[in-house]
Amino acid sequence: MSIDYRKTVNLLDTPFPMRGDLAKREPAWLKRWTEQQRYQKLRKVAAGRPKFILHDGPPYANGDIHIGHAVNKVLKDIIVRSKTLSGFDAPYVPGWDCHGLPIELMVEKLHGKDIPAAKFRELCREYAHEQIARQKKDFIRLGVLGDWDNPYLTMDFKTEADIVRTLGKVYENGYLFKGEKPVHWCIECGSALAEAEVEYEDKTSPAIDVGFKVLEGDKLAAAFGLAGSVDDAQAVIWTTTPWTLPANQAVSVNAKLVYQLLDTAKGKLILAKDLAEVTLKRYGVDGTVLAETSGDKLELIRLQHPFYDRQVPIICGEHVTTDAGTGLVHTAPAHGLEDFQVGQQYGIPVDNPVADNGRYKSTTELYAGLSVWEANPKVIETLVEQGALIHQEKLLHSYPHCWRHKTPIIFRATAQWFIGMDKSGKDSEVLRERAKHAVDSTEFFPAWGRARLEAMISNRPDWCVSRQRNWGVPMTFFVHKESGELHPDSAALLEQVALRIEQQGIEGWFSLDAAELLGDDAANYRKLSDTLDVWFDSGSTHFAVLKQRPELAWPADLYLEGSDQHRGWFQSSLLTGCATIGRAPYQQLLTHGFVVDGKGLKMSKSKGNVVAPQKVNDSLGADILRLWVASTDYSGELAISDEILKRVTESYRRLRNTFRFLLANLSDFDPMEHAVPFGNLLEIDRYALLMAKEMQEKVTGELYPRYAFHHAVQEIVNYCSEDLGAFYLDILKDRLYTTQAGSHARRSAQTALYHITRSLLLLVSPILCFTADEAWEVLVGSDEESPLFHVWHEFPLTGEQQEADLVGKWQAIRAFRAQLNKDIEALRSAEQLGSALQAEVDVVADEVLFPLLASLGDDLKFVLMVSRISVSEGTALSITVTPSAHAKCDRCWHYRSDVGSHAGHGNVCGRCVDNIDGKGEARVHA
Repeated sequence: MSIDYRKTVNLLDTPFPMRGDLAKREPAWLKRWTEQQRYQKLRKVAAGRPKFILHDGPPYANGDIHIGHAVNKVLKDIIVRSKTLSGFDAPYVPGWDCHGLPIELMVEKLHGKDIPAAKFRELCREYAHEQIARQKKDFIRLGVLGDWDNPYLTMDFKTEADIVRTLGKVYENGYLFKGEKPVHWCIECGSALAEAEVEYEDKTSPAIDVGFKVLEGDKLAAAFGLAGSVDDAQAVIWTTTPWTLPANQAVSVNAKLVYQLLDTAKGKLILAKDLAEVTLKRYGVDGTVLAETSGDKLELIRLQHPFYDRQVPIICGEHVTTDAGTGLVHTAPAHGLEDFQVGQQYGIPVDNPVADNGRYKSTTELYAGLSVWEANPKVIETLVEQGALIHQEKLLHSYPHCWRHKTPIIFRATAQWFIGMDKSGKDSEVLRERAKHAVDSTEFFPAWGRARLEAMISNRPDWCVSRQRNWGVPMTFFVHKESGELHPDSAALLEQVALRIEQQGIEGWFSLDAAELLGDDAANYRKLSDTLDVWFDSGSTHFAVLKQRPELAWPADLYLEGSDQHRGWFQSSLLTGCATIGRAPYQQLLTHGFVVDGKGLKMSKSKGNVVAPQKVNDSLGADILRLWVASTDYSGELAISDEILKRVTESYRRLRNTFRFLLANLSDFDPMEHAVPFGNLLEIDRYALLMAKEMQEKVTGELYPRYAFHHAVQEIVNYCSEDLGAFYLDILKDRLYTTQAGSHARRSAQTALYHITRSLLLLVSPILCFTADEAWEVLVGSDEESPLFHVWHEFPLTGEQQEADLVGKWQAIRAFRAQLNKDIEALRSAEQLGSALQAEVDVVADEVLFPLLASLGDDLKFVLMVSRISVSEGTALSITVTPSAHAKCDRCWHYRSDVGSHAGHGNVCGRCVDNIDGKGEARVHA
């Protein structure tokens, strides 16, 4: 009679399935988490711990989320979860940016333009709420845990009021001023743009060289050291914006550059020496150098405007370089920031002939009513008529465009409100310097973010914070109708308005009758109609959110956004923080890159290479998307494609199979009843715990704290594959399956597995939040539990020297095992050996290795997974592998001389008989 020995081994099952089936099962887990109020429970669990605050940079409330949003929110969730497990109280309050032009445009598209302003703002608010609901659903589907019932919205009445209060504090500290200076202006928007709302795209422009006739020949001769007077000379400028010439007020040179007076077929020309040769070549003419001089000698020589009855001076400016052009720069203070700045030094007027709609004002000679783009060819025609056009050609170059309309923008001087970068506040500190100090005090991940933000702060112009829009937080000031000065009681009035906005939202300002606050004085003042730049909205949330919500704290520990936010939210938050409280509202900045396809190309619908997070969630599951995010080095571009996701899915399956093996072999283990004290564990089990502890310490003590998630994933995956799969679990299977269920040998193994499983599930739970929760439920036997209600696993401790000695011993044994496996594999490849268990091994080991191997006694064969091994001491290592001549045990698969010699037990070995019917096999080491 044959015996089915499968029933005598400990092959256990687990309710943790092999297939995750994540796409179908994750929504049910989310539903249960919501019903159980997991986030609220976590706040109670973490109460009293040190705070860690990651302040959410608000996505814009318009359109469905894309893969970049998913990367951003998943990274934040991984950090919040890992900090929670590190022993912090890490609340996460998600937010949305709700005001601004994109919403206005959508409402106009849906409802038309001719809508009363108050009704229009009401429709904007409704639209934003609809968009937030859609986005929130998708963010929650990603497994992002947060206070989704109470997010912050920049259009919340209280938040709007606190944004106004932030503006008031900037004003009180002396950094707000009104000025007329060039700003980025979108003709389509009809409004000024923030730096972060400008993107650069290629544009073909007319590049022209224009001659300005010198009116003072005697002064020019003297400047070049020539006698008499130089007549008919021209100062030559080069520009790609002919439409700005009507606003020309000067020609700039660099005081330190050398300039030449050249005699050419096009007349006497003044050019920078370093550019003269290439410029004349472009014109197709030769030239004779008549004289040379430095730029400072040309200062204030008067020139004739090429087509207006206007005399303009030569002035000196450091912005003039020899990168391109002629070394002389057409200067229109109304149309360029550097032009404006150098013009201010010389007291040159800011003459802006271009209206808000991008057309020349009716008073503009020659070009009244034309758009600036229509004027380009007309200006060139005029220059030809006047004999002032020296050369023209087409030039493809990088040009600023509106990020919303994708149309070219212009620089134009308008009356706007600015936060002055180089303005001294009431404490006499310049804002730019204060911001630089704040950057110095910030920690950056990756480190290159510091240089990028430093450069932007060093070079950025004053911040234009006013906008001519409807749907935005108003600039709640009263301005004197004649002087243009703010009301002397502006600070107190602003607080009264903020209190109204708390009750009525921004309509509290727009519907306000000035007489309600100013009384009889209202006749002398008008309300500002401008709204705030939306970057000021989001940049103020450190005050409007962090300082107002009791569960949060100021400053935040971390801001985390895409790399474009060095010029956006990182910067606007930094400046509002420095202008109001004197420092950055964050301790750390983390930057992630943009998502590209598998070939490194930018995603676009037209290319058909867009990967939508919704599709990944519905087909593979959010945990796969989260594992992709965590596995990718976010400091550069993040590549995603079906092939990349396929590889991520394979990594996930390997991890899941590891969890399944661990849970199955713990299914009859109760740690309260069966756990073996560390000192009584088998030696290899103690070593296995030390390996797990070392891996955990690296992940939790080094990699998670510096947000190196891709390295953490590598560490965990390598550990599961090498230390566990290829070594410890491979060896352990014999003991788990063949020893008696309640034996010390098996319970020792299960004790080690319990610690390892608990550690692993906690380590992966910030990343694989669904899978870790599913496995944790099986491990602890409760669906009310969560890894997040705990901290990193605490391993049983032993002395440091004992740990070091044990690790050193087993590293040497593993190295020997690897060498032996090569010899065994060579015999298997030659078909001289079946499985490794068929091998019998004779080893001669040196004086260092011999005692290590001998110390394991008969257990050594289990570590090496062979059926017999003998070890003797010698001078050098020698390994002899031979196939066993004995029979294979049907139960444990070892080859032994006593197989089949036990009555009533068929084709099994003696140790299996003892494990079935006897006292059980004794194990000491492995």
